[in-house]
Amino acid sequence: MKNLTSWGLYPKIHNDATIFQSIDELKKFNSNSTEYIPYGNGRSYGDSALNEHILYAKPYNYFLDFDETTGILHLEAGAMLSEIVESFVPKGWFLKVTPGTKLITVGGAIASDIHGKNHHIEGCFSECVEEFNLLLPNNELVNVKKDDELFLATCGGMGLTGVITDAKISLKKINSQYIKQTTIKTRNLKETFEAFESYKNEPYSVAWIDCLATQDEVGKCLLMVGDFADDGDLNYKQKPKLNIPFNFPTFALNNLSVKAFNYLYYNKAPDGVSKQKVSLDSFFYPLDAINNWNRIYGKNGFTQYQFILPKEKSYDGLLEILTKISQSKKGSFLAVLKLYGKQNKNYLSFPIEGYSLALDFKIEDGLFELLNKLDEVVQKYDGRIYLTKDVRVSKEFFESSYEDIQKFRDLRKKFGMDKKLNSLQSKRLSLWVMF
Repeated sequence: MKNLTSWGLYPKIHNDATIFQSIDELKKFNSNSTEYIPYGNGRSYGDSALNEHILYAKPYNYFLDFDETTGILHLEAGAMLSEIVESFVPKGWFLKVTPGTKLITVGGAIASDIHGKNHHIEGCFSECVEEFNLLLPNNELVNVKKDDELFLATCGGMGLTGVITDAKISLKKINSQYIKQTTIKTRNLKETFEAFESYKNEPYSVAWIDCLATQDEVGKCLLMVGDFADDGDLNYKQKPKLNIPFNFPTFALNNLSVKAFNYLYYNKAPDGVSKQKVSLDSFFYPLDAINNWNRIYGKNGFTQYQFILPKEKSYDGLLEILTKISQSKKGSFLAVLKLYGKQNKNYLSFPIEGYSLALDFKIEDGLFELLNKLDEVVQKYDGRIYLTKDVRVSKEFFESSYEDIQKFRDLRKKFGMDKKLNSLQSKRLSLWVMF
């Protein structure tokens, strides 16, 4: 396999990928390789899983065991969340924590310590990880449990500690394939924050925000909150998907088209509060209904800018950032605001208690200059950037915002990971350089 890409289709580099389907094949590859990075289903947006040499882990994907009394599923790390959903929703089980796509591997979910619409209640994916096996650079296969230093470094460690071969994760009981959803339409950022606080006890919450709104309407949104229904309908089936067969022209997404989309999307909802019953796919994974949706950004690709701010500073920081984005006229029609709970102990896990905003931008002239300005605001309000989405943040900003970075670097040196496991991102952020 050659020239695997990230989901953002940027940057593009020449690479070769090796598949493994057994532990013996994996150990042989590990012994013979000088440097590589594990790669799952290619859904990280930036350069965190890119290198000249890639270990393609997705084919290592069997379910190994399931304990119906505890809800603990043992599976190989190449298995995808979509496969878990398709197999276990009909049996009344669902993921405790899931991101906005189910098209990622379990190994990728651990390496990114992904989070979802219920972080304020359930935390990150690592909360439902009971243990996993990890192949170290010296070919030792070790069992890693919660609070081990390898657990703290690997969950959120972007594949830089070793190869996760298999894991045990806990699922949650459900009694429906549907979500009872409440939609709250707000008119500005103040109302948006008030709505989040009013519905903070709902298990799941997420807001689409109009990032091109101006003046008194800055921060207006559609906040969707909800929980699983209790109707006993578990007849879950994957629906046919639309497909984007080719890259859109780069001019297709522009200030006018994004404004038009935002206007239509915002006005599709009735004013005030409304209630709906929606499928779990439309609630958790709306974009998974479209194959190759990343092609709408054109041949140059896109990047997602996702940052998080401490709760007490979120309102002022978001108001400043949304104003700058609106003034730049480089809006995003995919702008997602979420509320987060307490920070965990993992060295490079992204969430802190506060609010996060994620925005997709097509790669074009002037974009990185805008993002550098946004970095300054995020840094000013003591925030940080999500490594799984990032492709360009500076080493200085990264180091100032992740307080346990030196623990991570020390552990990589201790186990020889700095010599064997690297990505374009780890080199850009000097995660392979010891100080």
